[in-house]
Amino acid sequence: MKKRKQKTIQNNQGPLITSTETRLPIDTHASAEAQPQSSPEMLQVSPQKISRTMEYTTIIIGWILQGGVLLSAAIILIGMLLLPFHSGGLSEQSLVSFPHTLAEEWTGLLALRPQAVIVLGLLLLIATPVMRVAVSVVAFAIERDYRYVVITLLVLAILIASFLIGKGGG
Repeated sequence: MKKRKQKTIQNNQGPLITSTETRLPIDTHASAEAQPQSSPEMLQVSPQKISRTMEYTTIIIGWILQGGVLLSAAIILIGMLLLPFHSGGLSEQSLVSFPHTLAEEWTGLLALRPQAVIVLGLLLLIATPVMRVAVSVVAFAIERDYRYVVITLLVLAILIASFLIGKGGG
């Protein structure tokens, strides 16, 4: 008969994880050779280890999201500050002519065109949540939560496919 024991690990912000341990009874009447070499505790992943991994994952994902948003905002701001100093200034034509392909974007960045710098900031903003999904795949793999690895890989594949299939430029 299996005994189940449920634990909730908490920190100062509330519960982090609830885990269920399954302990198998050991037959005390069996011979020494039939006894398992490891105790049930050795077969389990420590709740503290799971908690630490989840904490690190949360911190890394937070840094990715915050860093991506702040960096993209700074790049967009730099592009907007470059607009008045570029040829054409703030004319209507310069305000609506943005690069539509990666080749145009790269050429514009090399020429330091403000529109290309703004688009770079927008591309970084779009890539930020995609990076979050990619980090989640690694985090779930480290935690050996293979169901969520598969689900997250599927989400990542859908995101990447939508970028490759989608077309811009009206």
